[in-house]
Amino acid sequence: MKVKVKNLGALKQAEFILGDLTIICGGNNTGKTYATYALFGFLSTWRRMFSLPISREQIEQLLANGVVRLELQEYVQQSEKIVAQGCQAYTQQLSKIFAAQAEKFKTTNFQVSLDIQNISLLDRFELTMGAVNAELFSITKSEESTELVITLLLEKDKVTIPSDVIKRIIADALEDIIFGQFFPRPFIASAERTGAAIFRKELNFPRNRLLEEMGQADKNIDPMELLLKDYDDYALPIKTNVEFTRQLETIVKKSSFVAQHHPDVLADFADIIGGEYTVNRNDELYYVPQGKRLKLTMDESSSAVRSLLDMGFYLRHEAQSGDLLMVDEPELNLHPENQRRVARLFARLVNLGIKVFITTHSDYIIKELNTLIMLNHDKPHLQQIAKEEGYQTEELISAEKIKVYIAEEASIKLEGRTRRTKCHTLTPADIDPELGIEARSFDTTIETMNRIQEAIVWGEE
Repeated sequence: MKVKVKNLGALKQAEFILGDLTIICGGNNTGKTYATYALFGFLSTWRRMFSLPISREQIEQLLANGVVRLELQEYVQQSEKIVAQGCQAYTQQLSKIFAAQAEKFKTTNFQVSLDIQNISLLDRFELTMGAVNAELFSITKSEESTELVITLLLEKDKVTIPSDVIKRIIADALEDIIFGQFFPRPFIASAERTGAAIFRKELNFPRNRLLEEMGQADKNIDPMELLLKDYDDYALPIKTNVEFTRQLETIVKKSSFVAQHHPDVLADFADIIGGEYTVNRNDELYYVPQGKRLKLTMDESSSAVRSLLDMGFYLRHEAQSGDLLMVDEPELNLHPENQRRVARLFARLVNLGIKVFITTHSDYIIKELNTLIMLNHDKPHLQQIAKEEGYQTEELISAEKIKVYIAEEASIKLEGRTRRTKCHTLTPADIDPELGIEARSFDTTIETMNRIQEAIVWGEE
Protein backbone atom coordinates (compact mmCIF):
# COMPACT_ATOMS: atom_id res chain seq x y z
CA MET A 1 0.00 0.00 0.00
CA LYS A 2 1.39 3.37 -1.03
CA VAL A 3 0.23 6.60 0.61
CA LYS A 4 0.58 9.98 -1.08
CA VAL A 5 -0.12 13.28 0.66
CA LYS A 6 -0.10 16.93 -0.36
CA ASN A 7 -0.24 19.96 1.91
CA LEU A 8 -0.59 17.87 5.05
CA GLY A 9 0.81 19.86 7.96
CA ALA A 10 4.47 20.56 7.23
CA LEU A 11 4.50 18.06 4.36
CA LYS A 12 4.17 19.84 1.04
CA GLN A 13 4.26 16.63 -0.97
CA ALA A 14 5.29 13.17 0.18
CA GLU A 15 4.69 9.49 -0.29
CA PHE A 16 5.56 6.32 1.57
CA ILE A 17 5.02 2.60 1.19
CA LEU A 18 3.75 0.66 4.18
CA GLY A 19 6.28 -2.06 4.89
CA ASP A 20 6.29 -4.81 7.48
CA LEU A 21 8.29 -2.35 9.58
CA THR A 22 7.90 1.31 8.62
CA ILE A 23 10.00 4.01 10.26
CA ILE A 24 9.82 7.78 9.90
CA CYS A 25 12.77 9.71 11.31
CA GLY A 26 13.49 13.42 11.22
CA GLY A 27 13.63 16.63 13.18
CA ASN A 28 10.84 18.23 15.13
CA ASN A 29 7.96 19.84 13.22
CA THR A 30 8.79 18.07 9.97
CA GLY A 31 5.49 16.20 9.48
CA LYS A 32 6.12 12.82 11.12
CA THR A 33 3.08 12.93 13.38
CA TYR A 34 0.87 14.32 10.61
CA ALA A 35 1.74 11.35 8.41
CA THR A 36 1.17 8.95 11.31
CA TYR A 37 -2.18 10.38 12.36
CA ALA A 38 -3.44 10.59 8.77
CA LEU A 39 -2.57 6.93 8.17
CA PHE A 40 -4.17 5.84 11.44
CA GLY A 41 -7.30 7.83 10.67
CA PHE A 42 -7.63 6.26 7.24
CA LEU A 43 -7.13 2.70 8.48
CA SER A 44 -9.68 3.35 11.25
CA THR A 45 -12.39 4.79 8.99
CA TRP A 46 -11.91 3.45 5.45
CA ARG A 47 -14.97 1.19 5.64
CA ARG A 48 -17.17 4.22 6.25
CA MET A 49 -15.49 6.17 3.45
CA PHE A 50 -15.73 3.51 0.74
CA SER A 51 -18.96 3.21 -1.20
CA LEU A 52 -19.63 -0.08 -2.99
CA PRO A 53 -22.67 -0.08 -5.29
CA ILE A 54 -25.48 -2.38 -4.15
CA SER A 55 -28.54 -1.79 -6.31
CA ARG A 56 -32.14 -1.67 -5.17
CA GLU A 57 -32.87 -4.43 -7.69
CA GLN A 58 -30.39 -6.73 -5.96
CA ILE A 59 -32.04 -6.16 -2.59
CA GLU A 60 -35.47 -6.75 -4.12
CA GLN A 61 -34.18 -9.98 -5.67
CA LEU A 62 -32.93 -11.11 -2.25
CA LEU A 63 -36.29 -10.40 -0.63
CA ALA A 64 -38.31 -11.93 -3.49
CA ASN A 65 -36.26 -15.06 -4.22
CA GLY A 66 -34.51 -15.56 -0.90
CA VAL A 67 -31.06 -15.40 -2.49
CA VAL A 68 -28.91 -13.07 -4.56
CA ARG A 69 -25.46 -13.71 -6.04
CA LEU A 70 -22.85 -11.00 -6.55
CA GLU A 71 -19.85 -11.45 -8.84
CA LEU A 72 -16.79 -10.19 -6.96
CA GLN A 73 -14.76 -9.58 -10.12
CA GLU A 74 -17.17 -6.83 -11.08
CA TYR A 75 -16.24 -4.99 -7.89
CA VAL A 76 -12.54 -5.71 -8.38
CA GLN A 77 -12.73 -4.01 -11.77
CA GLN A 78 -14.13 -0.92 -10.04
CA SER A 79 -11.66 -1.07 -7.14
CA GLU A 80 -9.41 1.79 -8.27
CA LYS A 81 -12.42 4.08 -8.59
CA ILE A 82 -13.80 2.93 -5.23
CA VAL A 83 -10.46 3.60 -3.51
CA ALA A 84 -10.05 7.01 -5.17
CA GLN A 85 -13.53 8.12 -4.16
CA GLY A 86 -13.01 6.77 -0.65
CA CYS A 87 -9.76 8.71 -0.28
CA GLN A 88 -11.49 11.85 -1.48
CA ALA A 89 -14.21 11.36 1.12
CA TYR A 90 -11.57 10.74 3.79
CA THR A 91 -9.65 13.87 2.85
CA GLN A 92 -12.79 15.88 3.51
CA GLN A 93 -12.90 14.43 7.04
CA LEU A 94 -9.28 15.21 7.96
CA SER A 95 -10.24 18.22 10.06
CA LYS A 96 -12.24 15.86 12.29
CA ILE A 97 -9.43 13.30 12.38
CA PHE A 98 -7.03 15.99 13.60
CA ALA A 99 -9.64 17.96 15.59
CA ALA A 100 -8.50 21.08 13.75
CA GLN A 101 -10.07 23.82 11.68
CA ALA A 102 -11.20 22.74 8.22
CA GLU A 103 -9.32 25.70 6.75
CA LYS A 104 -6.02 23.96 7.56
CA PHE A 105 -6.91 21.10 5.21
CA LYS A 106 -8.46 23.15 2.43
CA THR A 107 -5.75 22.15 -0.07
CA THR A 108 -4.81 18.80 1.48
CA ASN A 109 -4.94 15.63 -0.56
CA PHE A 110 -4.65 12.09 0.80
CA GLN A 111 -4.39 9.20 -1.65
CA VAL A 112 -3.86 5.47 -1.31
CA SER A 113 -2.85 3.25 -4.20
CA LEU A 114 -3.05 -0.54 -4.13
CA ASP A 115 -1.57 -3.32 -6.20
CA ILE A 116 -4.92 -4.26 -7.68
CA GLN A 117 -3.34 -7.10 -9.69
CA ASN A 118 -2.62 -8.93 -6.43
CA ILE A 119 -6.16 -8.90 -5.05
CA SER A 120 -6.81 -12.41 -3.76
CA LEU A 121 -10.31 -13.88 -3.76
CA LEU A 122 -9.30 -17.39 -2.72
CA ASP A 123 -10.29 -17.38 0.94
CA ARG A 124 -13.63 -18.55 2.28
CA PHE A 125 -16.01 -16.05 3.83
CA GLU A 126 -18.93 -16.78 6.15
CA LEU A 127 -21.14 -14.34 8.00
CA THR A 128 -24.56 -14.84 9.57
CA MET A 129 -26.62 -11.86 10.64
CA GLY A 130 -29.28 -12.34 13.27
CA ALA A 131 -31.67 -10.58 15.59
CA VAL A 132 -32.51 -11.49 19.18
CA ASN A 133 -34.56 -14.59 18.39
CA ALA A 134 -33.75 -15.48 14.79
CA GLU A 135 -31.10 -15.60 12.09
CA LEU A 136 -31.91 -13.14 9.30
CA PHE A 137 -29.55 -13.90 6.43
CA SER A 138 -26.15 -15.36 5.63
CA ILE A 139 -23.32 -14.08 3.43
CA THR A 140 -20.97 -16.76 2.14
CA LYS A 141 -18.18 -17.29 -0.37
CA SER A 142 -16.68 -20.70 -0.96
CA GLU A 143 -12.95 -21.18 -1.32
CA GLU A 144 -11.57 -20.14 -4.73
CA SER A 145 -15.03 -18.92 -5.82
CA THR A 146 -15.53 -15.35 -7.01
CA GLU A 147 -19.24 -15.35 -6.19
CA LEU A 148 -20.71 -13.91 -3.01
CA VAL A 149 -24.01 -15.54 -2.04
CA ILE A 150 -26.49 -13.72 0.20
CA THR A 151 -29.26 -16.00 1.48
CA LEU A 152 -32.39 -14.99 3.37
CA LEU A 153 -32.93 -17.24 6.40
CA LEU A 154 -36.52 -16.30 7.23
CA GLU A 155 -39.71 -15.47 5.41
CA LYS A 156 -39.86 -12.19 3.51
CA ASP A 157 -42.81 -10.79 5.48
CA LYS A 158 -40.83 -11.24 8.70
CA VAL A 159 -37.90 -9.12 7.52
CA THR A 160 -38.00 -5.85 9.44
CA ILE A 161 -34.51 -4.56 8.68
CA PRO A 162 -34.53 -1.48 6.40
CA SER A 163 -33.12 -2.05 2.92
CA ASP A 164 -30.38 0.53 3.52
CA VAL A 165 -29.14 -1.47 6.50
CA ILE A 166 -29.05 -4.67 4.43
CA LYS A 167 -27.10 -2.79 1.75
CA ARG A 168 -24.59 -1.59 4.34
CA ILE A 169 -24.07 -5.09 5.74
CA ILE A 170 -23.50 -6.56 2.28
CA ALA A 171 -21.17 -3.69 1.37
CA ASP A 172 -19.17 -4.30 4.57
CA ALA A 173 -18.72 -7.94 3.58
CA LEU A 174 -17.57 -6.94 0.09
CA GLU A 175 -15.11 -4.45 1.56
CA ASP A 176 -13.65 -7.06 3.90
CA ILE A 177 -13.18 -9.59 1.10
CA ILE A 178 -11.71 -7.22 -1.50
CA PHE A 179 -9.93 -4.53 0.50
CA GLY A 180 -9.43 -5.99 3.97
CA GLN A 181 -6.32 -7.83 2.75
CA PHE A 182 -4.63 -4.48 2.07
CA PHE A 183 -5.66 -2.47 5.12
CA PRO A 184 -4.44 -3.83 8.47
CA ARG A 185 -6.31 -3.22 11.70
CA PRO A 186 -4.45 -0.36 13.42
CA PHE A 187 -3.56 0.11 17.06
CA ILE A 188 -1.82 3.32 18.10
CA ALA A 189 0.21 4.41 21.10
CA SER A 190 0.35 8.17 20.70
CA ALA A 191 2.99 10.45 22.19
CA GLU A 192 0.39 11.55 24.75
CA ARG A 193 0.13 8.04 26.18
CA THR A 194 1.96 8.71 29.46
CA GLY A 195 -0.64 11.29 30.50
CA ALA A 196 -3.46 8.97 29.51
CA ALA A 197 -2.00 6.27 31.76
CA ILE A 198 -2.14 8.53 34.83
CA PHE A 199 -5.44 10.31 34.20
CA ARG A 200 -7.32 7.52 32.43
CA LYS A 201 -10.37 7.77 34.73
CA GLU A 202 -10.50 11.55 34.60
CA LEU A 203 -10.17 11.66 30.80
CA ASN A 204 -13.80 11.00 29.97
CA PHE A 205 -14.04 13.39 27.03
CA PRO A 206 -17.81 13.18 26.37
CA ARG A 207 -18.71 13.51 30.06
CA ASN A 208 -16.32 16.39 30.69
CA ARG A 209 -17.50 18.31 27.64
CA LEU A 210 -21.15 17.62 28.51
CA LEU A 211 -20.69 19.00 32.02
CA GLU A 212 -18.89 22.03 30.64
CA GLU A 213 -21.62 22.83 28.13
CA MET A 214 -24.42 22.19 30.61
CA GLY A 215 -22.82 24.74 32.90
CA GLN A 216 -22.72 27.31 30.11
CA ALA A 217 -25.92 26.44 28.26
CA ASP A 218 -29.28 28.12 28.36
CA LYS A 219 -31.57 26.58 30.97
CA ASN A 220 -34.10 25.65 28.28
CA ILE A 221 -31.69 23.56 26.21
CA ASP A 222 -32.58 19.90 25.72
CA PRO A 223 -30.05 17.74 27.67
CA MET A 224 -30.42 14.99 25.05
CA GLU A 225 -29.24 17.40 22.38
CA LEU A 226 -26.01 17.88 24.30
CA LEU A 227 -25.68 14.18 25.06
CA LEU A 228 -25.92 13.17 21.40
CA LYS A 229 -23.67 15.93 20.13
CA ASP A 230 -20.43 14.81 18.47
CA TYR A 231 -17.34 16.58 19.80
CA ASP A 232 -13.98 16.81 18.06
CA ASP A 233 -11.81 18.33 20.77
CA TYR A 234 -8.94 15.87 20.35
CA ALA A 235 -7.34 14.14 17.40
CA LEU A 236 -8.71 10.67 16.69
CA PRO A 237 -5.46 8.85 17.65
CA ILE A 238 -5.43 10.57 21.05
CA LYS A 239 -9.12 9.87 21.65
CA THR A 240 -8.61 6.24 20.65
CA ASN A 241 -5.60 5.98 22.94
CA VAL A 242 -7.50 7.40 25.90
CA GLU A 243 -10.55 5.21 25.30
CA PHE A 244 -8.30 2.14 25.22
CA THR A 245 -6.87 2.94 28.65
CA ARG A 246 -10.36 3.65 30.00
CA GLN A 247 -11.60 0.21 28.90
CA LEU A 248 -8.83 -1.89 30.43
CA GLU A 249 -11.22 -3.70 32.78
CA THR A 250 -13.01 -5.12 29.72
CA ILE A 251 -9.90 -5.56 27.59
CA VAL A 252 -8.16 -7.81 30.14
CA LYS A 253 -10.88 -10.43 29.63
CA LYS A 254 -9.51 -11.11 26.15
CA SER A 255 -6.39 -13.01 25.15
CA SER A 256 -4.28 -12.12 22.13
CA PHE A 257 -2.65 -14.56 19.73
CA VAL A 258 0.67 -13.44 21.22
CA ALA A 259 -0.46 -14.54 24.69
CA GLN A 260 -1.86 -17.81 23.36
CA HIS A 261 0.96 -18.85 21.04
CA HIS A 262 4.02 -16.75 21.89
CA PRO A 263 4.13 -16.19 25.66
CA ASP A 264 7.91 -15.78 25.46
CA VAL A 265 7.29 -12.40 23.79
CA LEU A 266 5.29 -11.30 26.82
CA ALA A 267 8.08 -12.55 29.08
CA ASP A 268 10.56 -10.38 27.17
CA PHE A 269 8.23 -7.40 27.49
CA ALA A 270 7.92 -8.01 31.24
CA ASP A 271 11.71 -7.92 31.48
CA ILE A 272 11.78 -4.57 29.68
CA ILE A 273 9.39 -2.94 32.15
CA GLY A 274 10.72 -4.95 35.09
CA GLY A 275 7.33 -6.27 36.13
CA GLU A 276 3.72 -6.61 35.03
CA TYR A 277 0.52 -4.59 34.78
CA THR A 278 -2.64 -5.70 36.53
CA VAL A 279 -6.24 -4.47 36.71
CA ASN A 280 -8.46 -5.56 39.60
CA ARG A 281 -12.24 -5.93 39.75
CA ASN A 282 -12.66 -2.30 40.73
CA ASP A 283 -10.91 -1.21 37.52
CA GLU A 284 -7.86 -0.13 39.51
CA LEU A 285 -4.65 -0.26 37.50
CA TYR A 286 -1.37 -1.27 39.13
CA TYR A 287 2.20 -2.03 38.21
CA VAL A 288 3.77 -4.98 40.04
CA PRO A 289 7.61 -4.96 40.03
CA GLN A 290 9.31 -8.31 39.51
CA GLY A 291 10.24 -10.13 42.72
CA LYS A 292 8.54 -7.64 45.03
CA ARG A 293 5.36 -7.81 47.10
CA LEU A 294 4.38 -4.38 45.97
CA LYS A 295 1.68 -2.79 43.84
CA LEU A 296 2.21 0.69 42.47
CA THR A 297 -0.38 2.98 40.94
CA MET A 298 0.52 4.65 37.66
CA ASP A 299 1.41 7.95 39.29
CA GLU A 300 3.72 6.02 41.64
CA SER A 301 5.34 4.13 38.76
CA SER A 302 8.19 5.27 36.54
CA SER A 303 7.54 7.21 33.35
CA ALA A 304 8.90 4.24 31.38
CA VAL A 305 6.23 1.98 32.89
CA ARG A 306 3.54 4.49 31.91
CA SER A 307 5.00 4.95 28.44
CA LEU A 308 4.77 1.23 27.63
CA LEU A 309 1.35 0.65 29.24
CA ASP A 310 -0.68 0.67 26.01
CA MET A 311 1.74 -1.61 24.21
CA GLY A 312 1.75 -4.05 27.11
CA PHE A 313 -2.03 -4.44 27.22
CA TYR A 314 -2.23 -4.55 23.43
CA LEU A 315 0.30 -7.39 23.20
CA ARG A 316 -1.32 -9.45 25.94
CA HIS A 317 -4.99 -8.89 25.15
CA GLU A 318 -5.57 -7.43 21.68
CA ALA A 319 -2.80 -8.28 19.21
CA GLN A 320 -3.71 -10.39 16.20
CA SER A 321 -1.65 -11.47 13.22
CA GLY A 322 -2.03 -8.95 10.40
CA ASP A 323 -2.45 -5.95 12.72
CA LEU A 324 -0.54 -2.69 12.41
CA LEU A 325 1.03 -1.53 15.68
CA MET A 326 1.72 2.21 15.47
CA VAL A 327 3.93 3.84 18.10
CA ASP A 328 4.72 7.54 18.09
CA GLU A 329 8.23 7.89 19.54
CA PRO A 330 8.63 4.49 21.24
CA GLU A 331 11.79 5.76 22.94
CA LEU A 332 9.79 8.08 25.23
CA ASN A 333 11.22 7.91 28.79
CA LEU A 334 13.24 4.77 28.05
CA HIS A 335 16.86 4.15 29.00
CA PRO A 336 19.06 3.45 25.93
CA GLU A 337 19.27 -0.25 26.83
CA ASN A 338 15.49 -0.54 26.86
CA GLN A 339 15.31 1.34 23.57
CA ARG A 340 17.49 -1.41 22.12
CA ARG A 341 15.24 -4.08 23.60
CA VAL A 342 12.11 -2.42 22.23
CA ALA A 343 13.71 -2.43 18.77
CA ARG A 344 14.29 -6.18 19.12
CA LEU A 345 10.70 -6.61 20.28
CA PHE A 346 9.45 -4.81 17.17
CA ALA A 347 11.51 -7.12 14.97
CA ARG A 348 10.02 -10.17 16.69
CA LEU A 349 6.51 -8.86 16.18
CA VAL A 350 7.18 -8.27 12.50
CA ASN A 351 8.42 -11.84 12.16
CA LEU A 352 5.21 -13.03 13.86
CA GLY A 353 3.05 -11.23 11.29
CA ILE A 354 2.27 -7.95 13.06
CA LYS A 355 3.23 -4.90 11.04
CA VAL A 356 4.90 -2.07 12.96
CA PHE A 357 4.93 1.66 12.17
CA ILE A 358 6.99 4.05 14.30
CA THR A 359 8.24 7.60 14.33
CA THR A 360 11.48 8.05 16.20
CA HIS A 361 14.30 10.36 17.21
CA SER A 362 16.27 7.45 18.66
CA ASP A 363 19.64 6.58 17.22
CA TYR A 364 19.68 3.60 19.61
CA ILE A 365 16.59 2.07 18.00
CA ILE A 366 17.95 2.56 14.48
CA LYS A 367 21.38 1.18 15.36
CA GLU A 368 19.86 -1.87 17.06
CA LEU A 369 17.73 -2.55 14.00
CA ASN A 370 20.90 -2.24 11.93
CA THR A 371 22.48 -4.93 14.10
CA LEU A 372 19.47 -7.20 13.57
CA ILE A 373 19.71 -6.66 9.80
CA MET A 374 23.46 -7.27 9.66
CA LEU A 375 23.26 -10.43 11.79
CA ASN A 376 20.54 -11.87 9.56
CA HIS A 377 22.99 -13.73 7.31
CA ASP A 378 24.14 -17.33 7.25
CA LYS A 379 27.79 -16.68 8.08
CA PRO A 380 29.64 -18.50 10.87
CA HIS A 381 31.19 -15.41 12.45
CA LEU A 382 27.82 -13.62 12.51
CA GLN A 383 26.17 -16.62 14.12
CA GLN A 384 28.92 -16.65 16.73
CA ILE A 385 28.42 -12.94 17.49
CA ALA A 386 24.65 -13.42 17.77
CA LYS A 387 25.17 -16.29 20.22
CA GLU A 388 27.72 -14.42 22.34
CA GLU A 389 25.59 -11.26 22.52
CA GLY A 390 22.34 -13.07 23.28
CA TYR A 391 20.45 -12.42 20.04
CA GLN A 392 17.71 -14.88 19.14
CA THR A 393 16.97 -16.02 15.61
CA GLU A 394 13.40 -14.73 15.99
CA GLU A 395 14.75 -11.19 16.46
CA LEU A 396 16.80 -11.03 13.28
CA ILE A 397 15.11 -9.23 10.42
CA SER A 398 15.49 -8.96 6.68
CA ALA A 399 16.21 -5.55 5.14
CA GLU A 400 13.45 -6.21 2.60
CA LYS A 401 10.83 -6.01 5.35
CA ILE A 402 11.80 -2.47 6.37
CA LYS A 403 10.90 0.91 4.91
CA VAL A 404 12.57 4.01 6.36
CA TYR A 405 11.80 7.63 5.52
CA ILE A 406 13.47 10.86 6.60
CA ALA A 407 11.11 13.79 7.22
CA GLU A 408 13.16 16.73 5.99
CA GLU A 409 13.45 19.67 3.64
CA ALA A 410 14.57 18.50 0.22
CA SER A 411 14.43 19.60 -3.40
CA ILE A 412 11.71 17.65 -5.20
CA LYS A 413 9.55 18.02 -8.28
CA LEU A 414 6.05 18.97 -7.24
CA GLU A 415 3.28 17.50 -9.36
CA GLY A 416 2.54 19.70 -12.34
CA ARG A 417 5.91 21.47 -12.20
CA THR A 418 9.14 20.90 -14.09
CA ARG A 419 11.59 22.56 -11.71
CA ARG A 420 12.56 21.28 -8.32
CA THR A 421 11.26 23.03 -5.23
CA LYS A 422 12.72 22.88 -1.74
CA CYS A 423 10.01 21.82 0.69
CA HIS A 424 9.21 19.38 3.48
CA THR A 425 8.82 15.82 2.26
CA LEU A 426 9.61 12.21 3.16
CA THR A 427 12.85 10.98 1.63
CA PRO A 428 13.40 7.19 1.45
CA ALA A 429 16.50 6.12 3.35
CA ASP A 430 18.93 3.63 1.89
CA ILE A 431 18.87 0.20 3.53
CA ASP A 432 21.80 -2.09 2.80
CA PRO A 433 21.37 -5.82 3.63
CA GLU A 434 24.97 -5.87 4.86
CA LEU A 435 25.23 -2.48 6.59
CA GLY A 436 21.66 -1.61 7.58
CA ILE A 437 19.85 1.73 7.56
CA GLU A 438 21.47 5.00 6.59
CA ALA A 439 19.63 7.40 8.88
CA ARG A 440 21.45 10.65 8.18
CA SER A 441 18.90 12.48 10.33
CA PHE A 442 20.86 11.19 13.32
CA ASP A 443 24.26 10.70 11.74
CA THR A 444 24.73 14.39 10.95
CA THR A 445 24.04 15.43 14.55
CA ILE A 446 26.29 12.73 16.00
CA GLU A 447 29.11 13.61 13.59
CA THR A 448 28.81 17.28 14.55
CA MET A 449 29.03 16.47 18.25
CA ASN A 450 32.03 14.19 17.68
CA ARG A 451 33.78 16.88 15.64
CA ILE A 452 33.27 19.48 18.38
CA GLN A 453 34.50 17.15 21.11
CA GLU A 454 37.54 16.13 19.08
CA ALA A 455 38.36 19.80 18.59
CA ILE A 456 38.04 20.38 22.34
CA VAL A 457 40.30 17.45 23.22
CA TRP A 458 42.90 17.81 20.47
CA GLY A 459 42.61 21.50 19.63
CA GLU A 460 45.79 22.60 21.42
CA GLU A 461 48.08 20.10 19.71
